[in-house]
Amino acid sequence: MSSPRPLALLCHAATPAPRATTLAVTVRRLPDGGLHLAYRLQADLRQIALPPPQAAGPEDGLWQHTCFEAFVGVPGSPAYREYNFSPSGRWAVYAFNACRQRQPGFSPALAPRLAVRRFPDRLAVDAELVPALLPAASGLEIGVAAVVEAADGGMSYWALAHAGPRPDFHLRQGFVLRLAPPVATA
Repeated sequence: MSSPRPLALLCHAATPAPRATTLAVTVRRLPDGGLHLAYRLQADLRQIALPPPQAAGPEDGLWQHTCFEAFVGVPGSPAYREYNFSPSGRWAVYAFNACRQRQPGFSPALAPRLAVRRFPDRLAVDAELVPALLPAASGLEIGVAAVVEAADGGMSYWALAHAGPRPDFHLRQGFVLRLAPPVATA
């Protein structure tokens, strides 16, 4: 099922969260089988390091700064995809055969669609993944996460569920959101 209401992301206990920060995501399966993720970061944005806006396009290493992420797998398979969405407008898509084992030669045929809105006290990042960007399956297991860089350089790691003593979004135990196939409409 989709998350019609925002789901709170939790800061990993081993990392400091910037003061008065909350982070939530709403995940919705689209009728065509795609996925819409709406991230909402509530904080004094002067306390958060945000990359400057750039032209949309792919870029590696986005997770080294403030970045919103999704990990999508198929029940019963160790394979999954990782999606990174930067507040700059840049993005990345990776395919893995198993935990941290990158699929050689993978290159996404399409780009995710991003919309970023900045306000003094919040940041809104919406990402839409067309079906061709997702693993081919009817049901999905999803881990939703974020990296938040404080203005002083401190990093905090957020997820629906943390699966280990150190932040590691690739651990399959963190893929706690289950989405059924989209409902066909007549």
